[in-house]
Amino acid sequence: MATIKVVDVLARISIVLQDTAATRYTNANLVKFLNDGQREVVLHRPDANVTTETFSCANGSKQALPVAGLRLVDVIRNVNGNAITQVERAILDQNLPNWHETLAGAKGIEHFVYDSGNPKNFYIYPKGISGTHSLEIVYSSIPLVIPTAYSSATNIALDDVYANCLVDYTLYRAYQIDSAEGNIQRSAMHFQAFSQSLGIKTRSDAASSPRPTGALG
Repeated sequence: MATIKVVDVLARISIVLQDTAATRYTNANLVKFLNDGQREVVLHRPDANVTTETFSCANGSKQALPVAGLRLVDVIRNVNGNAITQVERAILDQNLPNWHETLAGAKGIEHFVYDSGNPKNFYIYPKGISGTHSLEIVYSSIPLVIPTAYSSATNIALDDVYANCLVDYTLYRAYQIDSAEGNIQRSAMHFQAFSQSLGIKTRSDAASSPRPTGALG
């Protein structure tokens, strides 16, 4: 959950830039870079901004994420019903060639199919009927845009753990617009720090994530 204020992030950035009066690098421009940084984080770490919500199925097997959705993370269950498992499309294609036309019954939706090459859509089996079947889904979404007219109470849109990444990304972009050779080098240094920070978090999450222990029983 984000609790770090935009004003605090910009204050840290301005100290590094040695521009606390915001004369050379305006806060309006820095906020634009900060928004770019949030989108860049989610591009590399879709789990940095996930939404869990009730999703009403459209008619048919093909389903589209909400407008703000970037890629599907998981389909958990039928709302007030059974869990849903992911299956490979090839398995359904081979064993149930007409699975796209099979209508869901009392058990609701049983499986979902997802292809990372088509990140904003997924398929369900059996197919749903609009207004009848609702699912609990998790998806990566576009971060909220921080307005240039932000207030002292405005938080960053991503979790606090990404604040340092956002500082480095904003510094990378700020130094990038300066033609001085030293600042171009600083720009590259901050982009490297941004990239390394994301990579370190990815490895840390992989090492500490819960792992399934096997079949129940």
